[in-house]
Amino acid sequence: NISANATRTQNGVTIAGGKGKGGATNQLDSPLGLFVDDDQTVVIADRWNNRIMQWKNGDTTNGQVVAGGNAQGNGLNQLSSPIDVLIDKEIDCLIICDSGDQRVVRWFRRSGTTQGEVLIGTTCAGLVMDEQRYLYVCGAGKHDVRRYQLGEKNGILVAGGNGKGDELNQLSYPTYLFVDGQQNVYVSDCGNHRVMKWTKGATEGILVAGAQG
Repeated sequence: NISANATRTQNGVTIAGGKGKGGATNQLDSPLGLFVDDDQTVVIADRWNNRIMQWKNGDTTNGQVVAGGNAQGNGLNQLSSPIDVLIDKEIDCLIICDSGDQRVVRWFRRSGTTQGEVLIGTTCAGLVMDEQRYLYVCGAGKHDVRRYQLGEKNGILVAGGNGKGDELNQLSYPTYLFVDGQQNVYVSDCGNHRVMKWTKGATEGILVAGAQG
């Protein structure tokens, strides 16, 4: 809740990067998805550097490479155009949308980790985890959203899946996601310039922002 007496600052504070485009540990190159942990640690999908960067609260100079960073590729120690990332707090690992390799991968955060493991082989444009630790993945090329129990390879369709289109039962290049406590899925339906809500078990979505058609 925001206080009625709250004021806003006129200028933002740089917490990561800010040293121009580049591949040094104090730089980023087209950062996309990010996740903020409870201790204010920020992990960032540093897309064109093919890595995940971490900035701890208070770090003002250099970040730390915590996944990838070994050139672009499909090896288990590599990433290719990662575009989203989250922290699974239950087992302290990163789950990464490795879009160029068309896979979702997991990297444990413990010291000494040098490679990840493939969780799901799928196109991925965005991901989120709900309170029950179900993983939701936007399949951009498939124009759908699927829910996975960790360890599953196929998942359950929860939005779209009826081909690319602008009908209420369709999506077009879905990207970012939000899932509430009732497992309602909110989808940024990029190609249709709208935001859709899919209730649990629904066969079509509800328009919540933007225009139909």
